[in-house]
Amino acid sequence: MARILITNDDGVFSEGLKLLADALGEIARVTVVAPDREQSASGHSLTLHRPLRMQQLQENLFSVDGTPTDCVNLAVLWLMKDSPPDLVVSGINFGCNMGDDVTYSGTVSATFEGTLLGIPSVAFSQEVEEQFSFERAAKFAQRFIGVLLDEPLPEDLLLNVNIPAESPRGVELTRLGKRKYKQVVVEKEDPRGKRYFWIAGTPEWQEEEGTDQAALSAGLVSVTPLHLDLTDYRGLESYGDLAARFDDLTGDLET
Repeated sequence: MARILITNDDGVFSEGLKLLADALGEIARVTVVAPDREQSASGHSLTLHRPLRMQQLQENLFSVDGTPTDCVNLAVLWLMKDSPPDLVVSGINFGCNMGDDVTYSGTVSATFEGTLLGIPSVAFSQEVEEQFSFERAAKFAQRFIGVLLDEPLPEDLLLNVNIPAESPRGVELTRLGKRKYKQVVVEKEDPRGKRYFWIAGTPEWQEEEGTDQAALSAGLVSVTPLHLDLTDYRGLESYGDLAARFDDLTGDLET
């Protein structure tokens, strides 16, 4: 039976995590290692400035006082080092992780770390509206992972899955969409007259066919393959003239 490591960024006691673990536990051996509190928008951050503490809550259920990335590292490199997981699954996140937001998401970043460690990884996120259901999302995740486990998986497999609030009408392979925020920083004043700031804003999606946002708007589950190679290969060609000018910058640097 396959071994699956489950984590998230909403915390070890979140409903989405529990239902995902229960559902995947029916088809695989599941180990849950998740943050002891919410770590939303923690990105791909790793805790290096202090020690980490892991606490066993139940059999195969552990909490960590760190980020989702920390959780994956501790699980793969220590807790499960003798029997590494065959798959890392992150979620089910409360709210979508689409477009540029995948770089902020702790849920998706956990799968980044899984892939860096040579383990195929999948992130699940749930759209939050009046009709949303973690139960339905967990059932879909079970079917989705069941299909993946039927075939040998490449080590660099990295899938970002977003599930619509209403019952999905199908599944679509997508690319990342784009959105912009209005009024990104909000300035306030505390009772002592000192300024503080909230990073916030109203998002506006660019409507484009084939994106994760377009699929979700159409009531479809979006499945976006991601890759950690951030190289702009088109730039390697189009910036050639500029690169030639860089050659002159390294002369006479000695003082």
